[in-house]
Amino acid sequence: MNFAQLLFPDFSLILIGYLVCRFTRLNRTVWEQVESLVYYFLFPVLLFHSIVKNPLDLSAASSLVGAAVSLAALGIALSYSLPHWPWLGKRIDVRLHAASAQVAFRFNSFILLALADRVAGPQALLLVAVIIGFCVPIFNVGAVWPMARHANKGFAGELLRNPLIIGTATGLVANLAGFSMPPWLEPTVTRLGQASLALGLMAAGAGMQFASLAHGKQLGVSVLAIKHLAMPLMAFGLARLFHLDATQTAVLLTFSAVPTASSCYVLAARMGYNGPYVAGLVTLSTLLGMLSLPFALGVLGGLG
Repeated sequence: MNFAQLLFPDFSLILIGYLVCRFTRLNRTVWEQVESLVYYFLFPVLLFHSIVKNPLDLSAASSLVGAAVSLAALGIALSYSLPHWPWLGKRIDVRLHAASAQVAFRFNSFILLALADRVAGPQALLLVAVIIGFCVPIFNVGAVWPMARHANKGFAGELLRNPLIIGTATGLVANLAGFSMPPWLEPTVTRLGQASLALGLMAAGAGMQFASLAHGKQLGVSVLAIKHLAMPLMAFGLARLFHLDATQTAVLLTFSAVPTASSCYVLAARMGYNGPYVAGLVTLSTLLGMLSLPFALGVLGGLG
């Protein structure tokens, strides 16, 4: 499987956003409005649609759900612990950590969905839907909490107003209630989801300032090491602990190794944090995904 070819479209859209913002009249003023459109409307629609379009069979995937939720909890805990490491904590800016901690554990659901069928066949799409339904709310809570705390904002209020959590929660409830998208509405919702991916990645590129990464090198290296090394290793151990079958193991390993969510940048920027720094980490994570996916599926998957 050519992982570089699979990830190239996402990285190229980030690069296009960067070039358009820097060298045309479509400057930051324009892209700030694009960010709002993506964050408050397009991304929630995409999350809702991604969940409701595949029926959730919870009983058949209970072991996978347990492993994925455990992986989510471990990733969040490890990311949160960085400021308390003796040799690292004093070198970490707490606000920068609050904004970038999410990079260590969130995942790009679009890349995951694109990979699922190629990695493990049609059954994998249903398993990915289960993971998205259970883990996206957990990850979004993990992403919002440190930023709300350091910004002295009400945590509960931020969660209740967070459009990504609203889109995910309503999608999960609708799925379990048996809701299915009307056929006449399906094409429109699909196009909105496709637009959210393209515009979200370009907005991340438009906000990039690679120079900002120089101010948090230790933090950046630590966050990306958790995302692209620790998460796949923990997924491998959890797959064995929960006795997952071959298909479930492949899905969990893919889930652990895909690049971080492109919406990390949007969330950080909309909550008043250092968006360009997070956008740089998202870009580096997209590149590192070309290494972590072969490592997880080829090396660790082969050991399993």
